[in-house]
Amino acid sequence: MTTTKENNSSGITFKYIKNDLPASIVVFFVAVPLCLGIALASGAPLFSGIIAGIVGGVVVGAASGSALGVSGPAAGLAVIVLSSIASLGGNYNAFLLAVVVSGILQVAMGYLRAGFIAYFFPGSVIKGMLTGIGLLIILKQFPHALGWDKDAIGDDEFFQADGQNTFSEIAKAIEYITPGAVVIGIISLAILILWEKVLAHRHRIFQLIQGPIVVVIVGILMNVAYQNGMFGFSLADDQVVRLPVPSSFSGFINQFTLPDFTQFGNFEIYKIAIILAIVGSLETLLSVEAADKLDPDKRVTPTNRELKAQGLGNILSGMIGGLPVTQVIVRSSANIAFGAKTKLSAILHGAFLLISAITIASLLNKIPLASLAAILLMVGYKLAKPSLFKQMYNLGWEQFMPFVATVVAILVSDLLKGITFGILVGIFYTLRHSYRNSHHLKDITTNDKGQEVHHLVLAEEVSFFNKASVLQVLNEIPANSKVVIDCSNSKSIAYDVIELIQNFESNAKTKNIVVEKIKFNP
Repeated sequence: MTTTKENNSSGITFKYIKNDLPASIVVFFVAVPLCLGIALASGAPLFSGIIAGIVGGVVVGAASGSALGVSGPAAGLAVIVLSSIASLGGNYNAFLLAVVVSGILQVAMGYLRAGFIAYFFPGSVIKGMLTGIGLLIILKQFPHALGWDKDAIGDDEFFQADGQNTFSEIAKAIEYITPGAVVIGIISLAILILWEKVLAHRHRIFQLIQGPIVVVIVGILMNVAYQNGMFGFSLADDQVVRLPVPSSFSGFINQFTLPDFTQFGNFEIYKIAIILAIVGSLETLLSVEAADKLDPDKRVTPTNRELKAQGLGNILSGMIGGLPVTQVIVRSSANIAFGAKTKLSAILHGAFLLISAITIASLLNKIPLASLAAILLMVGYKLAKPSLFKQMYNLGWEQFMPFVATVVAILVSDLLKGITFGILVGIFYTLRHSYRNSHHLKDITTNDKGQEVHHLVLAEEVSFFNKASVLQVLNEIPANSKVVIDCSNSKSIAYDVIELIQNFESNAKTKNIVVEKIKFNP
């Protein structure tokens, strides 16, 4: 949990437009294929992902108190959405009603101040989540950079819909390399590295125009060159962005759809809504904590306000045909990595999604996925730098093990399972710490009667979990000695431990052990 003051820059400002505008364009380019990929993985209409991206950017961005977080459709909900639509007999409009209800529940959670849950995620686990996401981005984008991946670009599950897993997909990609995609990927990475390491330090213009924007433009030009027979390379339809292209404005409007309000009496709707609200809120709160840690200014997002903003976003997204919305760490990380300063960046990215879907969808469909994969590879590297592992190791096992556990679990399962496992490992070390620090023994002295005096000082908090360690110490007190049980520092002693001390005192007489208790109040 960050200890700095809460984020006060919750209003919209154009003060940092020179930073926010380029970052918003980068996030927009990253968001387009992610929105489409998540919709595809969810078994929903492709345009539903774009709707969620627009709402997440414009509506949630404006209502949120997060300076740098970006909201939109989340890969972590894809499986839930897919199974939910199936449980409703394939009725997507009925599912939209569940999205609306989940939004209402999230708003209620915000007013009930449920956002405090965010502060219970250990820092080591949040850092593990960021690193795990970074490595996952690298592993998932590598096949796209090589021109092969039969799963949607937004997929983040270890076991994939095409029967592959994260690692076998890489092996498959190496076997089926597309040279045209590889060339674009290598050139894109070279541009990004050159931009960040050299050009950005040479002239102000290279700071205003972000490297990823140049990468996208170069990618489009190379794709067009391929299509015109240059270089002898080509890209397949599934190796470029595939945004639905409306034939007219009315065709664009017809892509929006309303919920099926006749399903209000269907219990399944409310069951799905509760699941969406809980899982979506957890993903949001995790992303909020992660984005706050990445924020160079260390601002703190008001979590209750964030839940209300996400709820508002889900109500609107469900009302017009969109997927569920959460704050998402991949887009938030890209936003931060490429220099955003305020929430204006998130809002602008949503506006760009809307404008582009109306006007330039056909142009966006010329963007190679290899170009976008290169951008995400850079984001992944910034999240999972090797130096972070060394830094966490130097903090000791109590920080390092939950960190590593979270990273590994995210790579072989998914975000929420990884976080849960990391927290469990963190709890183990907390309990272990509590077990080992429930008491301490002072040096053994000898009184005027020639008895050994053992001085046992109990800690401030002694729980039932400490019963075994206290019992072990008391059992090791030799016969014909004296033990002083000092409770002066203790504010709370569990009943089990109190009972243990009382029983020990009763049995001590059989070993001729004198028991003295200080401030022992059963």
